[in-house]
Amino acid sequence: MIHELQIRVAPEIAYAPLRLTMHVSTMLGVDANSINECRIIKRSIDARQRNVMINLTLKVYVNEMPESQSMITPIEYPCVKDASNVIVVGAGPAGLFAALRLVELGLRPIVLERGKSVDERRRDMAKIARENIVDPDSNYCFGEGGAGAFSDGKLYTRSKKRGSVDKILAIFHQHGASQDILIDAHPHIGTDKLPSVIKAMRETIIAAGGEVRFSCRVTDFVLENDAIKGVVCADGSRYDGPIILATGHSARDIYYLLEDRKVDIEPKGIAVGVRLEHPQHLIDCIQYHSKNGRGKYLPAAEYSMLTRVDGRGVYSFCMCPGGFIIPAASGENQLVVNGMSPSNRGTKWANSGMVVEVLPEDIAEYNRYGNLKMMKFQEDIEARFYEESGRTHNAPAQRMVDFVEGRDSRSLPATSYAPGIHPSRIDKLLPSFIATRLQKGFADFGRKSRGFLTNEAVLIGDETRTSSPVRVPRDKETLQHISVKGLFPCGEGAGYAGGIVSAAIDGERCAEAVANLIFGLDF
Repeated sequence: MIHELQIRVAPEIAYAPLRLTMHVSTMLGVDANSINECRIIKRSIDARQRNVMINLTLKVYVNEMPESQSMITPIEYPCVKDASNVIVVGAGPAGLFAALRLVELGLRPIVLERGKSVDERRRDMAKIARENIVDPDSNYCFGEGGAGAFSDGKLYTRSKKRGSVDKILAIFHQHGASQDILIDAHPHIGTDKLPSVIKAMRETIIAAGGEVRFSCRVTDFVLENDAIKGVVCADGSRYDGPIILATGHSARDIYYLLEDRKVDIEPKGIAVGVRLEHPQHLIDCIQYHSKNGRGKYLPAAEYSMLTRVDGRGVYSFCMCPGGFIIPAASGENQLVVNGMSPSNRGTKWANSGMVVEVLPEDIAEYNRYGNLKMMKFQEDIEARFYEESGRTHNAPAQRMVDFVEGRDSRSLPATSYAPGIHPSRIDKLLPSFIATRLQKGFADFGRKSRGFLTNEAVLIGDETRTSSPVRVPRDKETLQHISVKGLFPCGEGAGYAGGIVSAAIDGERCAEAVANLIFGLDF
């Protein structure tokens, strides 16, 4: 007999298979030896009370052999070698999932990626820390997998399209991600595992007859009579077909190109702040309500912080438990940081972006830059931090309480940030309306979460790449640009996603919209 159960148990039961089986046998009143498998279908941590509990959804096989271990039915990708071409600009989550969906629908994707393969990107990212060299086409933001390739690989989203989310997770699993991502409430892959998954996706696209071209930076659009016919790359090559534009939130040259070619764009709100780094053990103690931290069974603790200060949101972003902070510049004269975690979330640090909502009306002094005002605002902050650091990627830093109280930090704690940090007045480097809101926000977080506001934590600046500073407007029904037929703005770079899963969902939606344009299919 197969039993489906929803139970609530202590971590030492939830994460110990033998003990879980014994617990379930008692619940069901059956001999433990008759249980052939307790298969976990869903798992979430409830740390709201002092005693942390784990919620499990189980399928229990009593005197019955379980079916296949796989929780998904793999997608079969047809051969599209002779099908119509669709050009996908960008090989981040939006672009890769758009390409896979195009193959599913019988279309041939040609993926043009300005950067290098995911393996080659590692070397270029290391040069930023070791040699202060930023390759403008191969860095944290650009290259196969996009910004998500070297991140925590967080796969949870606020999207309410559960079927779409489940499909995205299933595709990741089909390409090598752990089955745990199908189970955990807050799934993640990890920066050490995600590159192999991305390579497997590329191999699927190529095996089906599609193309993935690296070091192929788009420099112009072929526009005729309010329609896009193709793109031109830096080497002079031209690719014709409908265009899915999935270039990510940092492709500033593309925004300049759209503006120059009179393709409608508009400024979009962003969030700006810092990376905040705590000792992971401290976060474990706070979140799990224990002076001993997480103990033997619980994973590295996460947190999510949100408040409003003077009419704007102040919140944590891209929290990386057991992770490290990395340099994330994508060009010269920039200092910007981000965070990532390995799959085991095993470092002794926890970090997250701590940012303040900034809307276009907040920076009237930038109105002269028109549609690119938010991007120019980002650029100026990154340049200010870069100059303060002596034109290196050794980042300004300030202890958390010192920042809130507006004073110098005479010393700094150890950090995960490889290029190093130096004491600086981040409260003065950031625009005052951002710094003041952050100071008030941190004080609020400290009141709500005892121990969070501490000089054991350090602010490392700056964090500016939370989302695209530009939106490329599109028709709500066809997903084509509002005035350029055949152009499908997609993902984070177009202003329609905020993270790996939401970008992947939008990539699939754009692929379906292209199929509708070509075949008249309706989804």
